[in-house]
Amino acid sequence: MAETESTSPAPAVQILAADGTVAPTASAEPYLEYLDRLTSADHEQFYRDMVIARAFDTEAANLQRQGQLALWPPCHGQEGAQVGSGRAARAQDHIFPSYREHAVGLVRGVDLLGIIEVMRGTTHFGWDAADPSNGNFRPYTLVIGAQTLHATGYAMGINFDGATGTGNPDTDQAVVVYFGDGATSQGDVNESMVFAASYQTPQVFFLQNNHWAISVPVTTQSRTPLFQRAAGFGIPSVQVDGNDVLASYAVTAKHLDSARAGGGPQLIEALTYRIGAHTTSDDPTKYRTQELTDSWIARDPIVRFQAFLRGQGASDAFFDGVTAEAHDYAADIRRRTHAIADPEIGLMFDGVYSDDHPLMTEQKQWLEQYEAALDGGAS
Repeated sequence: MAETESTSPAPAVQILAADGTVAPTASAEPYLEYLDRLTSADHEQFYRDMVIARAFDTEAANLQRQGQLALWPPCHGQEGAQVGSGRAARAQDHIFPSYREHAVGLVRGVDLLGIIEVMRGTTHFGWDAADPSNGNFRPYTLVIGAQTLHATGYAMGINFDGATGTGNPDTDQAVVVYFGDGATSQGDVNESMVFAASYQTPQVFFLQNNHWAISVPVTTQSRTPLFQRAAGFGIPSVQVDGNDVLASYAVTAKHLDSARAGGGPQLIEALTYRIGAHTTSDDPTKYRTQELTDSWIARDPIVRFQAFLRGQGASDAFFDGVTAEAHDYAADIRRRTHAIADPEIGLMFDGVYSDDHPLMTEQKQWLEQYEAALDGGAS
């Protein structure tokens, strides 16, 4: 199986080189003005987001190995794409993740213990997406690509409600949907683009190309750069260096502005890499070389942005403070994970249907009687 990287007819949008120096590519020119929205405090927040997200991710993987979670999908290496794009969305925008967008959930205000609860199996949905404090961050979707249909349907509803394209950036809404390179081979993703293009939805398709659909390299998934597929649907698209948090922010901000203004759906392909396993039940050493992974580790989004901030005069005290904050965050997640109580066993039947369903009622009653019989026998 060949291990080659997807190629592009032109360099992807990049603002920071791998060493953290400002070196915009020619393709970055239309996006540079969006960096003017950012202050030094925003830059520091980007770094803080990425470091905390990685600490959380590492802690969650450790918890899974220690038997506290059934499964964990790591996001190590993809923090730049997620934090940049997540911070570019406005408060009124709606986010539809897959199952690896931990950093996006963090920047949208979600208590990440909810993700732990989902992977622990104690809840179907670890947070209330209708609660404004959760940043319109929708539930994780483990069915590959299904969230693109949900997102497109929601974006169609925004159009029907007249909640976009009014020219008011404080109220016009848009949708961002995240998916991976493997999902582009799913029918759901392609069908969602058909409807998005037909109805000109206010929507950004954010493709995190981490180069591996479990064990299948992206070069097997597609013989052309993935962002070029969007042209077949009449959707404008761009390829960005996903390990450059500033480029991810600027590109997403511009295309979300366009979507909100009535420009229709857009697609962003963020080139990044899954440093860890697909999930904790996967062994990536079976299908890829350490040499390739090391080449991407050298492009680490956190290391790159730390170098940029040091060049801007950030102090050791700042970096030490962020490290301590991330450590405390991870420790708090561990403590609260061990404190999660098992739900009532009958909860699995509640909410399966919007209305009471006789089959669910019958099954729940049977289980309750069965449990009662076991308790009686034990006594």
